[in-house]
Amino acid sequence: MRVLFVGDIVGKPGVDYVREVLQRLASERKPDLVVANAENAADGRGLTRRIAETLYDSGVEIITMGNHTWDQKELASWIDEDERIVRPANFPDGVPGQGFTVCRVNGIQTLIVNLMGRTFLSQLDCPFRTLDHILEQFPDVRHVLVDMHAETTSEKLAIGWAYDGRVSAVLGTHTHVPTADERVLPGGTAYLTDVGMVGPVDGILGMDRNSVIYKMRTQMPARFTVAGGLRQFCAVQVDLDDQTGKAAAIERIFIRE
Repeated sequence: MRVLFVGDIVGKPGVDYVREVLQRLASERKPDLVVANAENAADGRGLTRRIAETLYDSGVEIITMGNHTWDQKELASWIDEDERIVRPANFPDGVPGQGFTVCRVNGIQTLIVNLMGRTFLSQLDCPFRTLDHILEQFPDVRHVLVDMHAETTSEKLAIGWAYDGRVSAVLGTHTHVPTADERVLPGGTAYLTDVGMVGPVDGILGMDRNSVIYKMRTQMPARFTVAGGLRQFCAVQVDLDDQTGKAAAIERIFIRE
């Protein structure tokens, strides 16, 4: 099975660029499953139903989220209706939505899990214990993809090594800068610290750089808006062995206008 995982989509420029690029990539690479992180898709913060439908129409099949999950308040009212959206599984019990979903890809059950780190982010439940609990529920599912949405490299690496051989891939999101450490770990788990983002090249993490610099200089409140200009598309392709669920290969994808 070939999985295409698209990095954090930032604002309208990112959504529009996904529409442009995915069709070509689907023709060239022929992925069996397309997953994308869209926690920044609505003006840089959160997700709306309209944008989710646009991404589905563009070829995205599963959407993962992160610390901006609830920034668009409307999501809480309909996330339970859409099993294609996966928010961090380590939110407390009773929070709307689901932290994982199971789909069939070419007749094979595939589990997609979203986790969020705790360093410099919200103090959610333990991601390790959360993932342990999820895996216990699906002992026979071989293909398991984990979006580890975290601020620090160490937390992402810790999940990668802790679950090497137990999951098919651990792919990091959140920091928007693609890392060059893609590899298949000894136990057969594909790993990448950060996939990167889809959105404006000349901003700061996709946002207008002047507002970000002003806030850092002055420590005064500033309204962050999505940047304009040239765009980039960051993703990763993971090829999985259908018999074992282990990764055969991992490849970063970087496209810039």
